[in-house]
Amino acid sequence: MSCELMVVCAVQLGENLCLYFAELECDAFSKEKTLHRFLRNVNSQVLVVQPDLNMAAFEDVTDQEMKSGSGMNFCMHCYKTTTPSAGMPVAFSVQVEDKSYYMCCEEEHGKMIVRFREGEVPKDIPGESNIIFFKKTFTSYSSKAFKFEYSLERGMFLAFEEEDSLRKLILKKLPREDEVDETTKITLTSHNERYNL
Repeated sequence: MSCELMVVCAVQLGENLCLYFAELECDAFSKEKTLHRFLRNVNSQVLVVQPDLNMAAFEDVTDQEMKSGSGMNFCMHCYKTTTPSAGMPVAFSVQVEDKSYYMCCEEEHGKMIVRFREGEVPKDIPGESNIIFFKKTFTSYSSKAFKFEYSLERGMFLAFEEEDSLRKLILKKLPREDEVDETTKITLTSHNERYNL
């Protein structure tokens, strides 16, 4: 257990007996390292991004397809943060042919959706961002599986949803953070590992 010291400056005591502070730090993120990983769901399918179709889905892929890595070999950018208690802040990007795309969340027709936009992930993020997810262990007894909570909305996690014959990448609201929902379970495998379950 670690204890972190934070110096704050009390400004005033309000009528409602609330203590007000000045110049508190908000979230800030600074890139620390980048890991190359495949993202797999509970069925061992690999997340594949197809920006021309504006889609990302978990699919069965061959070893040959994995070697090419196009649209499925993710960079997981790990950030340092001023508020580490929420989990490890990460952002995802992926190469498709000769272009780089980053994962973000956007509101569309009143619903939060996952998008991939062309561009690079920034080295430093001075405040809140729609590209940051908090990496958390899936369960206390499953150290190799994770779930990724959207940083701007607590309880919203990356997950998959079956639509037609596809398992599309979505954001899913869980009623409780400790709920075990297999659709939010994601394992990370490197180039050298075929499966890391």
